[in-house]
Amino acid sequence: MALPTLRIIGFILGIFLITLAIGMVLPILTLLIYEHSHEIESFTWASMITLSAGVALILPGRPEQVHLRPRDMYLLTTTSWLVVCVFAALPLNLLQNISYTDAFFEAMSGITTTGSTVLSGLDSASPGLLMWRSMLHWLGGIGFIGMAVAILPLLRVGGMRLFQTESSDWSEKVMPRSHMVAKYIVAIYVGFTLLGILTFRLAGMGWFDAINHAMSTISTGGFSTSDASMAKFGPAAHWVAVVFMLLGGLPFTLYVSTLRGNRRALLRDHQVHGFLLMLSITCLLFALWLWLHSDHAFLDALRIVTLNVVSVVTTTGLVLGDYSQWGGFAVMVFFYLTFVGGCSGSTSGGLKIFRFQVAYVLLKASMRQLIHPRAVLKQQYNGHNLDEEIVRSILTFSFFFTVTIGAIALGLSLLGLDMITALSGAATAVCNVGVGLGPIIGPAGNFASLPDTAKWLLSLGMLLGRLEIITVLVLLSPSFWKH
Repeated sequence: MALPTLRIIGFILGIFLITLAIGMVLPILTLLIYEHSHEIESFTWASMITLSAGVALILPGRPEQVHLRPRDMYLLTTTSWLVVCVFAALPLNLLQNISYTDAFFEAMSGITTTGSTVLSGLDSASPGLLMWRSMLHWLGGIGFIGMAVAILPLLRVGGMRLFQTESSDWSEKVMPRSHMVAKYIVAIYVGFTLLGILTFRLAGMGWFDAINHAMSTISTGGFSTSDASMAKFGPAAHWVAVVFMLLGGLPFTLYVSTLRGNRRALLRDHQVHGFLLMLSITCLLFALWLWLHSDHAFLDALRIVTLNVVSVVTTTGLVLGDYSQWGGFAVMVFFYLTFVGGCSGSTSGGLKIFRFQVAYVLLKASMRQLIHPRAVLKQQYNGHNLDEEIVRSILTFSFFFTVTIGAIALGLSLLGLDMITALSGAATAVCNVGVGLGPIIGPAGNFASLPDTAKWLLSLGMLLGRLEIITVLVLLSPSFWKH
């Protein structure tokens, strides 16, 4: 790879690190407000180290007349997530006095909006630490939206590739210039966050909890300020969390289209229809089952089920009670829901709902072809033709997505973890859900007791899942590094 290209990548990484260092100012201000001045030193040192690294990377300057090719974007995307996590772990390592392995795991979980944690005692934890964890979610959420709608289509991986079949540039569908689209997305993201803070506050949360949970829900991250997660708060806060997890799980490009005058953009999208219909049916049937098999009133069962189901499907990871105690049927349902995910172009992880819809379209076409072998069938989804490239991309991703979960689960089992912990841990990492199954990493547990090697393996799973597998795997190809 040419030196000017590496300089550009280094320059961009430097900007990311400087932004991260500036972001550490907010936890410092939080510590000042809550009179925890003795903890400021940890964030100050972490910020100075991160800022110094960022400045060192931008000092060589940006090479003129050098543009990043699609193959260069693979390297930039992967290294940016890794480098940011390396430095984002510093405040956790310095303030919490945990090992760097635990700090990196927590940072990777935060920046990938996974929500798995190694920390306990959150109710009495440092307010600066809690704010930093939520900020990692928030920054990772907006970062992934930018990658999902701008970079992944260019690389011919990810869901947004499907929605540009009529145009060589996805932004032509929304606005003529991509940087204006980015500004709209940031404005919408910030707007939803502010609205979330206000509504959580009106639902009975204190301002600090409202700020943290607004960032956690709109980013579909899952970090809470309490070990009890959403069980600490009242029913009104539960429904607010459901609304903002849903908002985070919908395509942000459609929000832009709506603001630009296309009022029916969300209403006409097949992916949104399928997503909301699947959630509605699942929540109603599951709530009915819980009502019949517990002492909960139906409305309470509906609230509890809806929050947990929406949290798992949108890969947020907030929980309301320990649903692993509901019996084997409930555990199996939540395990299946772990893989679904939200919409393409959202902050959610998982397989994404559109891939299930496309698979159904392909299944119907295959069955028709069996009945009418000579027929020429036109396969369409969301008003677009499903050409060979789109189908190949979806099948390739789905295959390696499954293989990755299987490989990580096998690795965890080799480290001595039981089958439920290994399989659900691998699934929750790659799907970026955050909550596993079983007594160790289930809704009532966390990942602290796992071996360090398991935490590094799960961190790799989070990265692979967040960057949609192929973006990282291509770097392992020898041909990638050839001119």
